[in-house]
Amino acid sequence: MLSGVVSCRVSIKAPNSNIADHSESPSGIKLAEDVMVGAERMDLLVPKLAGKRIGLVVNHSSLVGETHLLDSILSLEKNVVKIFALEHGIRGDADAGELIDDSRDARTGLPIISLYGTEKKPTNAHMSDLDVVLFDIQDVGVRFYTYISSLHYIMEAAAENGVAIVVTDRPNPNGFYVDGPVLQPGFESFVGMHPVPVVHGMTVGEYAKMIKGEGWIKSSEDLELMVVPCLNYDHSMTYDLPVPPSPNLPNLRAVLLYPSLCFFEGTEVSVGRGTNLQFQLIGSPFISSGDTIFIPESKPGATNPPFLGKKCHGYSFTHLHWSEIAQKGQLDLQPLIQMFSEFPTEQSFFLRNNFFDRLAGTERLRKQISDGWTEEQIRAEWQRDLHHFLEIRENYLLYDDF
Repeated sequence: MLSGVVSCRVSIKAPNSNIADHSESPSGIKLAEDVMVGAERMDLLVPKLAGKRIGLVVNHSSLVGETHLLDSILSLEKNVVKIFALEHGIRGDADAGELIDDSRDARTGLPIISLYGTEKKPTNAHMSDLDVVLFDIQDVGVRFYTYISSLHYIMEAAAENGVAIVVTDRPNPNGFYVDGPVLQPGFESFVGMHPVPVVHGMTVGEYAKMIKGEGWIKSSEDLELMVVPCLNYDHSMTYDLPVPPSPNLPNLRAVLLYPSLCFFEGTEVSVGRGTNLQFQLIGSPFISSGDTIFIPESKPGATNPPFLGKKCHGYSFTHLHWSEIAQKGQLDLQPLIQMFSEFPTEQSFFLRNNFFDRLAGTERLRKQISDGWTEEQIRAEWQRDLHHFLEIRENYLLYDDF
């Protein structure tokens, strides 16, 4: 059985709950409090925008207190020329993988350029009327969360067109550890572009510095990059996000489980899309074991979820407090290994489109699970690459490390 799972039946109509009610986990992982995000540090930000033609990379998470950053910048009479939209759109309500169209902001009339449609990299034309691009997006610190892939392309386009990049930093809720397989050559995709582990333990600002410093973009030496750091945050902390960063990460529990459970997106197992407990339970119509039953429905942010309308048996993690997840300080492979063992032999566990390998950044993890490796054996093979990455990562940190 999965360690720590209690018996329960999940109602897909259950309300989301605020689970961040303790300030520290037994392992010493603290909940960041009184954080001043980079976008709030106008004394550092405004001089970089004065007299400049500005492109904004923002979404619903780009808040300065309760005010959107776009409104804050416009109130200072700065020249915002356009907005760039990433996966989930500027309102953060589009399905995962749903293509975003160009449009106009209804209130300001500003053009919205989609970087999650036919184009993922800004064109020269997009950059031709800009002096600076301001990137302010809440990330969750996981390689396959695509905002850092968009950041790569935006930085590259800026370097090629003489446009500066300003990143207003935000805490990484999974920034208190580094773990997982490092992406191997040949497995690059939009869900993994760089040789980093699944959990890289860096903020977006630190990651931007690494993209430039490691020369992962063309003309990296030509890029002018400025990061406006957070205050009252370091890598011994997690962070309860003021708003969900995307439609299917509704609370801190889901955000902390996401690095371990997202591997199931490359299998015949649901992670709860189409319920109110996304990334807080797993299940499949191909098994009859477990402590939870749920039926995915069409919902905002998951209009056509896997196994729509089908009864899924599996396991719930809703009993776990954020501190119980955080204290592990590493990926949890046991759910993956357990679910594989419970699948009928005649049913393929892994999707045939190799998406699991793209998420893992290697074919090794799939083969190891198929061959019956234990979690300890799998983790042992990661250690050399993780040690090398930690040495590189150290060069780009802006905050005290764990």
